[in-house]
Amino acid sequence: MNFKYLIVNIRSFVTYNLKTNAMSVHQVIKRVTTHVLYEMKLRGEKIAMLTAYDYSMARILDQSEIDIILVGDSASNVMAGNETTLPITMDEMIYHAKSVVRGVSRALVVVDLPFGSYQGNSKEALTSAIRIMKETGGHAVKIEGGKEILESVNRILSAGIPVMGHLGLTPQSIHKFGTYVVRAREEAEAKKLIEDAHILEEAGCFALVLEKIPAKLAAKVAKELKIPVIGIGAGHEVDGQVLVLHDMLGITQEFSPRFLRRYHNLFEEIKGSVKAYIKDVKTIDFPNEKEQY
Repeated sequence: MNFKYLIVNIRSFVTYNLKTNAMSVHQVIKRVTTHVLYEMKLRGEKIAMLTAYDYSMARILDQSEIDIILVGDSASNVMAGNETTLPITMDEMIYHAKSVVRGVSRALVVVDLPFGSYQGNSKEALTSAIRIMKETGGHAVKIEGGKEILESVNRILSAGIPVMGHLGLTPQSIHKFGTYVVRAREEAEAKKLIEDAHILEEAGCFALVLEKIPAKLAAKVAKELKIPVIGIGAGHEVDGQVLVLHDMLGITQEFSPRFLRRYHNLFEEIKGSVKAYIKDVKTIDFPNEKEQY
């Protein structure tokens, strides 16, 4: 696809929409790209992002017209049962990402680089990002941190690989922080976060995730940056939102932060269905005459 031709047409469409309040960029696009996300920010159209780790869920999200699917290292928690995101390996991330990509035809697929695959070694960071792109078919990578990982960001971008940044609460640094409390409440940390956000934008990151920071600070960052800012526990004045799918659907029950809205309670629904199945099997109600050959 000719991206120059695509962007010219998107801009024409956006101009038309500003005058007529017709369909949104989100509705007209057949494939979400980093350029599309930039145009959505210009249009003032919010970006919706959710995690996925397998083919079936990714297919549902994609057909629901989600903008971004994040193959998050949160798979370590919700899929593997680990306490933190740290244990998940590169091979495991690649497995999940390959499964997701097979189910997607519209959304932008972003893949987390796992802990230990980019920190402190920019050459390893590039190797890790190349593996993700080549072996999964994903469209971009996400990494946590600011100035301290700039060398890794630059190396990855030099290979033409899109990078999404992540600031605020960075789960891969949980042992450094020692807690999951709201970040950047103090002036010094807030100032550093703003500086890091500008550093990542200037380096060439196409978007930024801000996790669990004060809403006013997130709004300031989103206003100052030209690239889209996606929030999770960062208020509504950013350019979009992201949640972990299993949290949002109520599959997980132990995790209940203030920013989480549960749209379903699948834990209880699935448990109820399984109990009904067990009962039907044990009472020889399943299978019935119509359910056998």
